[in-house]
Amino acid sequence: MKKKVLFLVALVAMLGIGIQAQTRMVTGLITDEAGSPLPGVSVVSKTTSESTVSDTYGKYAIKVSGEKDILRFNFIGMVPQDIKVGKQTVINVVLKADVCEVEEVMVVAYGSSQKRSLTGAISGIKIRGAGRKGKRQNALQGQQAYFVMNDYEADFNTENYASINENGYKQVTQQPLSTFSVDVDRAAYTNVRRFLNSGQMPPHDAVRIEEMINYFDYEYEAPADDQPFAVKSELAVCPWNTEHHLLKIGLKGREIEKDNLPPSNLVFLIDVSGSMSSNNKLPLLKSSFRLLVNELRPEDHVAIVVYAGAAGVVLQPTSGRDKKTILAALDKLEAGGSTAGGAGLKLAYKLAKEHYQEHANNRIILATDGDFNVGVSSNAAMEELVEKERDSGIFMTVLGFGMGNYKDDCMEIIADKGNGNYAYIDNLQEAQKTLVSEFGGTLFTIAKDVKFQIEFNPAKVLAYRLIGYENRLLNDEDFNDDTKDAGEIGAGHTVTALYEIIPVGAKDSKELVKSVDKLKYQKQKEPVVAASDEWLTLKLRYKQPNGNKSQLMERPVSGVVKRFEMAGDDFRFAAAVAGFGMLLSDSQYKGDLDYETIRAMAKAARGEDEQGFKAEMIRLVKTAESLDANLVYAE
Repeated sequence: MKKKVLFLVALVAMLGIGIQAQTRMVTGLITDEAGSPLPGVSVVSKTTSESTVSDTYGKYAIKVSGEKDILRFNFIGMVPQDIKVGKQTVINVVLKADVCEVEEVMVVAYGSSQKRSLTGAISGIKIRGAGRKGKRQNALQGQQAYFVMNDYEADFNTENYASINENGYKQVTQQPLSTFSVDVDRAAYTNVRRFLNSGQMPPHDAVRIEEMINYFDYEYEAPADDQPFAVKSELAVCPWNTEHHLLKIGLKGREIEKDNLPPSNLVFLIDVSGSMSSNNKLPLLKSSFRLLVNELRPEDHVAIVVYAGAAGVVLQPTSGRDKKTILAALDKLEAGGSTAGGAGLKLAYKLAKEHYQEHANNRIILATDGDFNVGVSSNAAMEELVEKERDSGIFMTVLGFGMGNYKDDCMEIIADKGNGNYAYIDNLQEAQKTLVSEFGGTLFTIAKDVKFQIEFNPAKVLAYRLIGYENRLLNDEDFNDDTKDAGEIGAGHTVTALYEIIPVGAKDSKELVKSVDKLKYQKQKEPVVAASDEWLTLKLRYKQPNGNKSQLMERPVSGVVKRFEMAGDDFRFAAAVAGFGMLLSDSQYKGDLDYETIRAMAKAARGEDEQGFKAEMIRLVKTAESLDANLVYAE
């Protein structure tokens, strides 16, 4: 018996040694062809759930599993590179600039977990995307198979997203008004990018199409008068249903040079709980905030509040002149403990109000994975807490980090109810875009409680459908109610909204517009339609950042409907992004769209694209097509 026990102990020890030998750290330096270090490069293992980003000096460290593991190095504007680990412990990488045509760049789909769990036999399976335009056949239908589940998702993926109920068609004679709050949040696009770059299709509720569209910059005309923004519209044939029209409404905020921005009174509210310990959370957060601190001027001030099991002030308001002190406070932060997010918010608001500056940009910048689990933690309680402070003149910017336990729904609420905006940071390049390149738009509000209301002309439009903005819809009476909260616009920001319109006389109108029985207790009269060539009237309300009374802008929209090919680059690229979102969310209104069509639309409308973000989206479409075509799931 003793011999058996000793044998088992020895066997376990040998297995342990084998596992340790298989799992090890790989480090290295990532540079461009000129030898300059590249910060913010995404590094992902193909056989584990490990991922990281290179630091300010281009250095990285990642855990790998075995000699067959493959690391993928990905950076916007560079050709992605896959490297087999082998016996190497140091892998230095040189990334080449992406100078070839977009269709020649190969994007390889990859998984994010080595472990798999089989949940049982299934007699019928389906390949997502099968049968689109007859290009794919469901060859496995009816065969005995297994549903394969990623262990990462099954065991500890607790990400939360607010439910999205896709907007349907509204009949103009019954609902002529469409009212919604303007949205400049852009988190959904970078979060979708994170999923695709990790070899996973995003959950449908993570795909907020308006945020994907608004992630990109468009060449809209700036306001020529004293208004905070200019509004333009364009109408063309809908690319996924030629019986319909597509309406684009574009808004451009007034540009303000950085030197002319008012002083900023900022409170960094940083989550340092145990859930923030991974490389794509607190370490990336600290590197991101270093970029922002380097942009501060002497007249700007920063305080730092942190929270874990409890909340505390680690830096009193400090001038941007004293960057060393601010950076030293950031460098000392370490992750550990539970998450008292509500206590942190209360303390941050208290500090911001104590040091409130009239005519300054008073703002809290919350950086977290959203996993609040101590004290005020429910979405309803968090919403109530933030709403109480909304009229204090303190704005909110929410920056999301990490994966696995990411709480998108909570952070969306805090940003929406706290007079703020919301971005997701998945690498240092995104931090550069959000906190440096778009400094004014992210951190300085030029108008608040911005609302759109469109009245459609029943003589021209039978029905309409707002694409996206499901979580931003307002009641029609809310448009004139100045007590109703709405979105904020930052300096230089562009906002785009798309409507799919069914014109009067469309052949498919009877299929899409549902009939309603006549009322029993009221006599229904046919509406009197005024003779007009206008398609619609666009109305917009907004308040000054410190104002309480809204101002109204109004303009009619008329003119000829263009062929889609004759529409502007901005129109066609926004339509391509919307189509991409419709495919990712499996929209019932996607029509004949497929990934190949989306790629062609986006490439033709790419324009100059100096930063390469539009080219990156085109590559992501190809990645999504690979994942969508090969992902097997139960019916």
